[in-house]
Amino acid sequence: MNTNLVKFEASYGLMSQLPQPVGDEIAFVGRSNVGKSSLINKIMCRKALARVSGVPGKTATINFYRLEDLRFVDLPGYGYAKVGKEEKRRFSSLINGYFACDRPLLLTFVLMDIRHEPSKDDHQMVDFLIENEIPFVVVLTKADKLTPNKVKEMQKVIARSLDCDEGLTTIPFSSVTGQGVQDIWDIVDDLVSDEQDESEQ
Repeated sequence: MNTNLVKFEASYGLMSQLPQPVGDEIAFVGRSNVGKSSLINKIMCRKALARVSGVPGKTATINFYRLEDLRFVDLPGYGYAKVGKEEKRRFSSLINGYFACDRPLLLTFVLMDIRHEPSKDDHQMVDFLIENEIPFVVVLTKADKLTPNKVKEMQKVIARSLDCDEGLTTIPFSSVTGQGVQDIWDIVDDLVSDEQDESEQ
């Protein structure tokens, strides 16, 4: 895919505002400040496509980006304790509502900080995706903060914690070094190719 063609489409703060889908979608979800915006900017070879903030809980909307016929969907960060109860409910409504409204979702990338074991919120998200048979891949951000051996060790620790030793795909990722960018695109390209093959049959 030609990332030069990517563009920001729109942000929505309420489920009632979401437009009808017009093509396949890939979602990104994770705890607040895990690096979703940085990841989107890195894989799209842009510096400011997605707004990056050092303040957790900043992404309070569902943001849509379009690349050719594919939509990339940046969901609000979860698990930030200092967000008010009303905002937490709105965030939860947006995330749960998005997954519940039968959109043409090919895959969800679940972002987790590789330096820490999954949080309670991470476990709930993964359990939700498994229970609802939503395909997902775990992207382990901030991999540049660890040595290569520690990265491998944490991949195993996180997989065991999620009770997904078998069948779980994890991608160490760094928005600093670019580690994991090609792995993400390989998965996306395979998914798009499979969809095109099915549509031609």
